[in-house]
Formats: sequence, C-alpha cells, structure tokens
Amino acid sequence: MQAVVRSPFRRPPSRPVAAALALAAGLALLAAGGCRKDPDIPLPQDRKAAAADPDTGGSLKGDFGPPQGKEIEAVLTSPPNVPPPVNRDYPAKVVVELDVVEKEMPIADGVTYTFWTFGGTVPGSFIRVRQGDTVVFHLRNMPDSKMPHNIDLHGVTGPGGGAASSFTAPGHVSRFTFKALNAGLYVYHCATAPVGMHIANGMYGLILVEPPGGLPPVDREYYVMQGDFYTTGRYREKGHQDFDMQKGIDENATYVLFNGREGALTGDSALKANTGERVRLYVGNGGPNLVSSFHVIGEIFDKVWFEGGTRYQENVQTTLIPAGGAAIMDFHVEVPGSYVLVDHSIFRAFNKGALAILKVDGQERPEIYSGKEVDAMYIGDQANANLKPVAEAAQAAQAGELTVDAQVKAGQALFAGTCSTCHQANGEGLPGVFPPLAKSDYIKADPKRVAQVITHGLSGPVTVNGKEYNSVMPPMSQLTDDEVANISTYVLNSWGNPGGRVTKEEAAAIRKGPGLGTGSPEGH
Repeated sequence: MQAVVRSPFRRPPSRPVAAALALAAGLALLAAGGCRKDPDIPLPQDRKAAAADPDTGGSLKGDFGPPQGKEIEAVLTSPPNVPPPVNRDYPAKVVVELDVVEKEMPIADGVTYTFWTFGGTVPGSFIRVRQGDTVVFHLRNMPDSKMPHNIDLHGVTGPGGGAASSFTAPGHVSRFTFKALNAGLYVYHCATAPVGMHIANGMYGLILVEPPGGLPPVDREYYVMQGDFYTTGRYREKGHQDFDMQKGIDENATYVLFNGREGALTGDSALKANTGERVRLYVGNGGPNLVSSFHVIGEIFDKVWFEGGTRYQENVQTTLIPAGGAAIMDFHVEVPGSYVLVDHSIFRAFNKGALAILKVDGQERPEIYSGKEVDAMYIGDQANANLKPVAEAAQAAQAGELTVDAQVKAGQALFAGTCSTCHQANGEGLPGVFPPLAKSDYIKADPKRVAQVITHGLSGPVTVNGKEYNSVMPPMSQLTDDEVANISTYVLNSWGNPGGRVTKEEAAAIRKGPGLGTGSPEGH
C-alpha cells in the first residue's frame, strides 16, 4: 500500500484551462455563500466566471502539440497500488510495456482458476499518463500462453481502441502509438474473440489520463476493480474450476469479485488509512456482464467523478459503474474502524464475494460516531484475518488425507461467518428465538440432522433441551458439500455434543435426499 505523493498544479494554465479553473472557483464561492436572497443583485466580478462555458472541449482541445523532453518509461503498478502523479506541465512520449500472462491462481480459498491477465494480476497493471501524451504501447504475449490476445483501451481515439493494432500471438510482441486526447479514467480489456471469455478470465484494467493541471491532491489512492466470473463448479466448490461459457452467456455469475479473488482486499490485505486523511478510489468494472452498485458501508463519497469523466457529483451514497466503465471517488475519513466496500446488489457481496475492507486507524471521535466498529457477523467470514484452515482442509481432502481435526478447524472458520449470527459463537443460540447447538439433545438423537438442517432448512416448532422454539432457518444452499461437511463436523465436536464427522460424500447424499420439513416435536 502506498501513500500518494501530492501533486500541486505547476503548469501555467492555457486559456481553456484558466477558464475552467475560474469556473470552479466561481462555483465554490457561490456554494460558500449559500442561496442568494435577491437574484436581481448583480454578481461580484469574481463570480462572473460561473457563467462561462463549462465545456472542456474534449478531444478537440486535448492535443497540446508534439511530445517534449526525454522519452519516459511508464511506471505500472499492481492492484491495489497506484502510480504516483505525473507531475509534468508538458506532453511527453511515454512508453508502456505490458505483458500478457496466462496463469493459475486462487479465486477463493481452496479454489483455483486459470486467469488470463495483463501484467500477471487481476485486474491488470494500472497505467497513468497525462492528457496530450503520446503513448507508445508494447504488448508482449508470453511464449507459454495458449491463446492470442490484444488490448482495447477505452482512452484511445481510433478504431478498436488499439485492438486491431495489438493482436499478438504467443511468443510475440506488438507495438502501436496513440495520443491521449481525453482526460479521464478508462477501462482497458482484451478484445480477442470470444471477447466475453477473455474478459471473464480477468483481462481488464484501468488507465488514468490526468488533466493538464493534475488531480486534486489526496493522502492515499487505491485501485479496485470489480469483475464477474463463471466457473463450472458452484461458489467456493473446492479444487480447480474451469470457465463455463453457458453461465457467461446466461449472465449467471458464480463469483462477483474485487481484484480477482474472494478476500483479495480483506484481513492482512485490507486497504489502510488513518483518520484525518483523504482517500481516493479508482474503481473500474471489467464485467463482462454485470453493473456495479458500488458503496462503502459507513462512508459518504464527498465527490464522485461519475463514469470516469471530468464532472463530479457531491455527497453520494452509492454510484453505478457499468460494465466497461469506471468512477473516481474521494472521501475524508473521520472515524476509525473497518469500512466495507461492496456491490450493493447485496447478494453479490455476501454470497458471491464482492466485498473488501478499508481499515482506518486513529483516535475515536465520539462526537461524530459513538458506536462500535463494524462487527464480524455483518462483515461475515471475511472479517477473519484469514481462512487458511479452509484452504488447508481442501488440500488435505484432495490428497486423501483429511482428518477430523482439519475438518473441525475449517468448520470453525466457516461457522463464524455463516452461522454465528443466530446460533452465537458459543453455540448457545438466542433464548426463545434460535435453539442452542451446545449440548443439544436434538442433535444427539440424530447427528445427521445437522447436515440435513443446513442443506434443507427447518421451519415450525421444535423442542430442544426441553424448550420449544418456532422459527425459520432457510436452506444454506450457497454452501458447497465440503463446507456443509466441515461445519457439521465442527458442530458435532463442539460444546459437549456427541462427536463424529460428516464427509463430503455424505453431505452430497443428504442434499439430494428429503429434508426434515417442519421441526420434529421433540429433541429425543
């Protein structure tokens, strides 16, 4: 994680830029003065700029002449890091060298996927240039790649955004040149057929074209990009998963993720800031299909440069980012704690993986917020520093060496994020509402009931340890068979329960079989 070097405006502005700055200053003064009581009173001279044409001119005014000075090699960064500000007051020739790498990486704990990447990461390397720069782009496709690839940069003015000029076979390199005429934050992606498959495998990233005066300085900048993934197996189904074309066509995503992996920005990898700092997020949506409803729980965006353009909206709660689009968000952090980044199409956050954490350290501010830090049962299992026992159990299962102890440890980690909200971390449940799992005569009478209730749910009256409960537990259909087995094994071996284990195969058979329907009238 890197703090951003501040970027003061250094270049004497051209007339169009000066007009834009005057407009911004006029609007700020107008906002500071509040609503005018008498609209007939003439505006002061320093506010007349507010009537100026706000049009930036786009590409027509984006050519600042030939490149000046020495050729510059672009600094590229892997997510979530961002290159430093350009800090130049002139257009330059900038060389970008980007590698295409096909590689197997984790997509979730205990789950691997073959990603196609720009720069070896998902999303690809962050590129930062200045409006008016001449960019010489080198795309190199690694010799061990199995597919040809290319790149379409949405910040390019020209047919295909560079796609036709950059089609590159394995073991080859292509080069093309473009002038960055429009300031903004732009998506780039592979556009080799089938385009949807290449994007769904992780081939996207962001390029920032700074305006001539740069962006307002902030304390920290981060790079976050959402993408939807389509695997043959279920969500969190362990082992290696392949791409499922039909799911992609049907837009039925298995995962919706920030930065290419579930938990990529949680635990020890969470984004970080301190109270009193201003944070900027560069957020893109690679798609290929889904629109993002991007939201930070517990924060309001002070400014959102919507759709990655030059205009911003203020005081925004949630912003839409289309597939193939981007946005820039600034906000000031006042209160310490864990702030949860989500796609507010909320099942995607808690059941498909679109969740990240911004961890803010600093002094408490009870005059602003007196409550406690976002608690673990809301954040879910991603609040844990890691889910290493889950991955270890998956590896042991693949090797045929899965022990009860490994299942218990994995089940404990999963229970914390899936079950502890209702049944509590100590298994005591909530009196009169949710029955206890601890020392349960209901479980003791038939230990297989644990997996049956997890997979099929349970509703209606049930008596546990001599007390009647009448509530509803929905089926936990999002859990894989191995997760059901591990959680069941953990429950059976905890809190004075009878012990034993449930295997993945048994969980699969129970899932296919009948449920318990309404609750059994007695625990034994």
